[in-house]
Amino acid sequence: MKQAAAAKGIAVDIIAVSMDDFDRTLPNYDCCLLGPQIKYKFEEFNKKATAVGKKVAIIDSMDYGMMRGDKILDAALALLDERSLNK
Repeated sequence: MKQAAAAKGIAVDIIAVSMDDFDRTLPNYDCCLLGPQIKYKFEEFNKKATAVGKKVAIIDSMDYGMMRGDKILDAALALLDERSLNK
């Protein structure tokens, strides 16, 4: 994702954190992408994120497995666009 963002000239801050750090880090970011292995946490995390005006999505398992950072970045950007349209 970082390489894809750099290639597009987009300044981003992308990190990976454990599930235990979700509550602590959510306020510092515009959106959260969940790895497919923790999609069972989506409802819980989405509820928390929605309460503070943030979006959460699950990374496509094929994109995740094939390490398609460009596709995952595009999904994150679409998520942010969707959020801004709903304001």
